[in-house]
Formats: sequence, structure tokens, C-alpha cells
Amino acid sequence: MMTIHKEGRTLLFWMLLLLSVGNFLLYYYLPEERVLFSLSFILSTVIFLLFLQFFRHPIFPIPQDNYLVFAPADGKIVVIEEAFESEYLKDKRKQVSIFMSPFNVHVNRAPIAGTVDYFHYHPGKYLAAWHPKSSTENERTTMVLRNAQGTTLLVRQIAGALARRIKWYVDKGSALQQGEEFGFIKFGSRVDIFLPLDAEILCQMDQVTKGGRTPIARLKS
Repeated sequence: MMTIHKEGRTLLFWMLLLLSVGNFLLYYYLPEERVLFSLSFILSTVIFLLFLQFFRHPIFPIPQDNYLVFAPADGKIVVIEEAFESEYLKDKRKQVSIFMSPFNVHVNRAPIAGTVDYFHYHPGKYLAAWHPKSSTENERTTMVLRNAQGTTLLVRQIAGALARRIKWYVDKGSALQQGEEFGFIKFGSRVDIFLPLDAEILCQMDQVTKGGRTPIARLKS
């Protein structure tokens, strides 16, 4: 089942209204310009459909597993490496990063069930999402989830060159179910996940992921 995400409903309504009015005025005041009207109508339809697909919101059964970590976003795996997380965890972790193109669903979902131990929004730059410094210099949010077993992992929403607005629906102390929506990023962007070093990585580079459905790691505890 597919719906339209709440972040896009107002924008899509006004876009449809303005495009419809523009095409009507063109047809009404320049009736002899049929070729121009046809081109305008086709271009308007393509633009509207592009925005419509960006704000699509799939509804599906959410799998629940205390030891599996599911992808927090649709996209492609662009980083799998060990890295030092310096903002909150302050230790070495396994990092998995997912690049979200403008053609991906941009809903962000909790990779595990747990409580938000830490949440912070950082204003910043708009480097390309695949740029190595985008994790620390771009506009971003940082969320740390702790599950019932006491395991913590960090999820970071990162704005890209096209993404100029990050939305989030959680704060410190929020309880999230696995796969529950916690945020949305408008247009191309990236999500980083910092996992415990003993987590078993189940994904590979360039793998396509589906948020809330693709297992990317297995926790030991």
C-alpha cells in the first residue's frame, strides 16, 4: 500500500493548483498556441509526478527482531568501515552509510526498538551527501537508541547538496518501535549508522536497501 507523506501534502496541493491555473491561463489567453500549451502541460505533468514520487510513503508490515538491525532508509550502501564516533559514543564503531537519491523513499525508520538516549540537531553546510566531510560538517541530526538489552547505536540524518530540510519526530526519552518512522529528509541525502564493533555486518557495498525491511547487521546482545 502506498500513501503520500504528510511532509509533501501541502506542497503537492499548491503545486497542483498553480500548475493547473498556469496551464488554464495559457490555454484561455493563447488558444492559438496549441504546441506551446501541449509542451507546458507535458512539462507540468512530469514535474508534478517527480515530486509526487518523492513524497510517496509505503505502508507495510514491520518485522520485529531484537537482534537484527534494519536499514533506516531506502537507498544504497556507500560506506562500511570502522570509525571513531566522537560526538556522543566516543568510541570505535562499525559505520554503515546509506545514500538516498531524490528517487528513493525519504522516510527514516528506527533500525532497532529502543529509547532515545540522546538527540541533537546541528546546523551546517550542504556538501554532496557522499562527501567524506558531510557526516561532520553538513546540516544533520544525531540520535542514539538504546534497546532493552542495553545495546546502543547511533543514527545520523545528513542533509545533502539538494536536501535543505531535515524533519524529525523524536526527542530525548522518546520510545521507538523497530521500523517506526522517526524522521524525513527532503531530497537527496544520507543516513549513517554506528554499530557496536561486535555486530555482524549483513550488507555489502552498493547494496540497495529498503527502510525497515533490509537487515544490515546482527547484534550479539
